[in-house]
Amino acid sequence: MPAKDRKIAFMGFRSVGKSSLIIQYVENQFVDSYDPTIENTFAKHTKVGGQEYNLLVVDTAGQDEYSVIPQSYFININGYVLVYSVNSQKSFDVVKHVYNKIIDMKGRMTVPIVLVGNKKDLRIERVISEEEGKHLAESWKVPFLEASAKENSSVKDIFDTVLNTIKQKENGETPEKSNCTLS
Repeated sequence: MPAKDRKIAFMGFRSVGKSSLIIQYVENQFVDSYDPTIENTFAKHTKVGGQEYNLLVVDTAGQDEYSVIPQSYFININGYVLVYSVNSQKSFDVVKHVYNKIIDMKGRMTVPIVLVGNKKDLRIERVISEEEGKHLAESWKVPFLEASAKENSSVKDIFDTVLNTIKQKENGETPEKSNCTLS
């Protein structure tokens, strides 16, 4: 079975750790220094569920609620990872704006999106609870993970999850419902 080409974009407010998550995954190292990204693309060959992928990961410049998102972020992108930092309310608010812009451009049913709360190692500084992140993801009907690029916690899971979500959408499947019940 030939490798499939997939392109995913990481989006979110500045300094939430988008680059750190990507570099941790692609190069297996944690970059601590903050250097604002203009835009970078990283390539990695990976295998998920028996399928090989040639993955291109677009590390976008940080967005805010006023950003005009370049058209290129909507063309030929197979999936999105929306990242906020658990120690930043602002980044949590911005991720909602980014989500709405993606949905406006692409339509709700077609877009594989994964929501990620990064920097879960910052336990004391945390302002966004895991429950808040889960609740937001459930309202969007998208997978949710908390991760730490620093501790390399759940980093690979983010990429596996977005690739599986893309595959489900391509196959016309709906992601499995989480086992929460609405009362």
